[in-house]
Amino acid sequence: MKFTLKDYQEEAVENVLVNIKKASRRWREDGDKHAFSLTATTGAGKTVMAAAVFEALFHGDDNYDIEPDPGAVVIWFSDDPSLNEQSRFRLLEASDRLTLSDLVVVQNTFQREVLEPGKIYFLNTQKLGKSSLLVRGHDPDDEGIEKDGQIRLMPDSRSFTIWDTIQNTIDDPALTLYLVLDEAHRGMRAATGAGEKTTIVKRLINGSGPVPGIPVVWGISATVERFNAAVSDMQGRATLPNVVVDSAKVQASGLLKDTIILDVPTDAGAFDTVLVRRGTDKLKEISSAWEAYGQQQDDADTVLPLMVLQVPNAPDHNDIGAALDTIYAQWPDLPEDAVAHVFGEHTAQTFGAHTVPYISPERVQESTWIRVLIAKDAISTGWDCPRAEVMVSFRPARDRTHITQLLGRMVRTPLARRIPGNDRLNSVDCLLPFFDEASVTDIAKALMSGGDGGEDLPGRRVLINPVELKPNPSIPEDVWDKLLSLPSQTLPKRHSRPVKRLTSLAHELAMDGLLADAGKAAHAEMHKVLDGLRARFKAEIETARKSVLTVEGKSLKADLKGGGMSFDDFLEEADYAVIEDAYRRAGRGISPDLATSYSDYLARNEGDPDDLEGALIDAHVMIAALGLVPEVKETLEAEAEKLAAQWLSRFRVEIKSLSDERQDVYRQIREMSSEPMPVDLARPTSWMQPTTLREANGTETPLPHYTQHLLSDDDGNFPEDFNSWEGEVVKAELARAGTVGWYRNPSRASQDSLGVIYEEGGSPKIVRPDFVFFARLPDGSVAADIIDPHGIQFGDAIPKLKGLADYAEAFGSQYRRIEAVAKIGDKFRALDLTEASTRAAVAAATSIRALYEGEAGTDYLG
Repeated sequence: MKFTLKDYQEEAVENVLVNIKKASRRWREDGDKHAFSLTATTGAGKTVMAAAVFEALFHGDDNYDIEPDPGAVVIWFSDDPSLNEQSRFRLLEASDRLTLSDLVVVQNTFQREVLEPGKIYFLNTQKLGKSSLLVRGHDPDDEGIEKDGQIRLMPDSRSFTIWDTIQNTIDDPALTLYLVLDEAHRGMRAATGAGEKTTIVKRLINGSGPVPGIPVVWGISATVERFNAAVSDMQGRATLPNVVVDSAKVQASGLLKDTIILDVPTDAGAFDTVLVRRGTDKLKEISSAWEAYGQQQDDADTVLPLMVLQVPNAPDHNDIGAALDTIYAQWPDLPEDAVAHVFGEHTAQTFGAHTVPYISPERVQESTWIRVLIAKDAISTGWDCPRAEVMVSFRPARDRTHITQLLGRMVRTPLARRIPGNDRLNSVDCLLPFFDEASVTDIAKALMSGGDGGEDLPGRRVLINPVELKPNPSIPEDVWDKLLSLPSQTLPKRHSRPVKRLTSLAHELAMDGLLADAGKAAHAEMHKVLDGLRARFKAEIETARKSVLTVEGKSLKADLKGGGMSFDDFLEEADYAVIEDAYRRAGRGISPDLATSYSDYLARNEGDPDDLEGALIDAHVMIAALGLVPEVKETLEAEAEKLAAQWLSRFRVEIKSLSDERQDVYRQIREMSSEPMPVDLARPTSWMQPTTLREANGTETPLPHYTQHLLSDDDGNFPEDFNSWEGEVVKAELARAGTVGWYRNPSRASQDSLGVIYEEGGSPKIVRPDFVFFARLPDGSVAADIIDPHGIQFGDAIPKLKGLADYAEAFGSQYRRIEAVAKIGDKFRALDLTEASTRAAVAAATSIRALYEGEAGTDYLG
């Protein structure tokens, strides 16, 4: 793969491959057909995950412990040829093992008796319609068929229709056909009447006439309920567990924008000209912000954002022309040829005095000359354009579905990562001239759930008319230094591969010039570890070596005269193929790269120099034997973790001096650990913050303002909506002598948010304490206090408290206080987790109320 998969993507790929292995085995052995789906929110990278699956399916993958399937054939099916083309481009973009010749677009001239293994064939609904050249002559009643006596003469000089090809491929015992339904919620309509013909999709799944259903069906979409319901009603097809990607993990990954900003007029009315000007200003501002960020990072590939003008299905071309006049008046430097449209007419359109060319949706992202795009609906299913960062919609309130669908396609981050501490660059703007404050609520609710009708996406915010906060000029620099020195934690990886992690770290350190020949150094250290393990487990390894070199079996002896049977044991010497199979399996355990380098090391240092081939075989036998001793892998991985931690600590300062993009690479390597790893906080430079509280009836109330926050508006204020007792805690802390600032810790998974690991139900999770307060001590230094108002009514209250106690145990020396505060009745009580006795009480606690009311707790106020 050209991309490093996110943790949630690896997990999904692994689960899909488990389903595929089961389904293909059961098809080959018993003829059973199966179906399952992959569900992930828009922008999760479903096509990237599919590319990883196809690489493993066609070529095998040691990371997923899967061998290649030499008979695998894939049909990728959607209802839109442009969507297929976009998916094909993305697969090529993501994979370094799939070639252009592996991705076959089925044209009308296509003719094959069977589909070729190792290929992905792109088909769409129109190609299988009755009028398509690909299917003419398949149905017995087809008018195109001519007869010469009893001989059927196929039309178009065709030997095989596409249905014949699909049937022959399914019937071939050497092949396994997989059907991937892209955007699987489409084309799965329920029957509206008894006479309705089966849809093409259902014909592929169920079969029709002599053509059997495709053995393995995999649906991919953000919304697969309709697909799942349709599959469950089909006869003769079992379902495997659906693969559902956790939306919270997608949002936390940084692939999606954190904040969606909605601008609406205060009162109902037509404010299109005003908001078009405002939208143009936002486009100019975000363009300048990206240009400044690119210069700061020394990045030549500056993001060039665009604005989408969404118009009704039957737009007035003069109105669009007037909007373009407004845009050019507001931004005179905008080039005349910076506008395009994606209307269904596919021809240049005249809007007032402007002639605007057509562009196909999948080319918008790469066509950086486009700064204004005119569109109607959601443009196309599966379309997205990460550099589309502003939208002005001329749709009325009744068209909110069209608005959320299009805006949902604009949530991917342009650089496929979160910009540290910068809400402005992690946001997308939507301006709604024909909405008011009351009618915009439904839009906000839909966007919070990703537009798919599911639960809210944790970490996503939809803000209406917010204000931008910048670093507060009244906060001393040493307060910022103290904030940035505080350790945060990241979630450990579910399936860690420490040796692979070490190798990745070595590669990045060498690439950044921080450690020359780091890869060789890493492997040399691991070779020393393996040498030591060979001496330590000499007896166990020798036993394992003998096991590798011999093949045990039983021979059946039948007495034809007496009718008896007996089994005799036999031993045979293993041949080269058996040794290599054992070596590959061991290599998957300790890392294929390390297995290769250690083989060369052994052959060079311990083998016969006159018989290099034999020396290498002996080395492979040794590695196969090492793989059979469990303690070898455990110790090796522990040592790899230790060396990686040493290097990350040694080069910590140098890494912090790199660009954001490079720092993000090292952050991902830290997160590949099986244990929680401390990470540095990023300095926030821009936050978007609401200024009013929206009531259910649409009315708004201004939020309370607080001073001394590290980020503020132009007046030095920080607007925030606390519950009543959280606000009391903030006021109490601000009133303490020596307080010089405070930080509202973001609740989302951003680089400027301090995270603390806790465990619940056997799984690691992350909690983000509410506040960090800063005080000036008598010696002039700055102290930090974590103050976390802690609701006792929640079931996870004790696990979170234990996680905070563990954090205090590890990092308490960097704080003056780490206090969990709770309101018990009318009293505020606190637990200071920097105290060892308090941590001991937390570790033994079974009742959260008893803990606060007991000796470990103290009165917080007064």
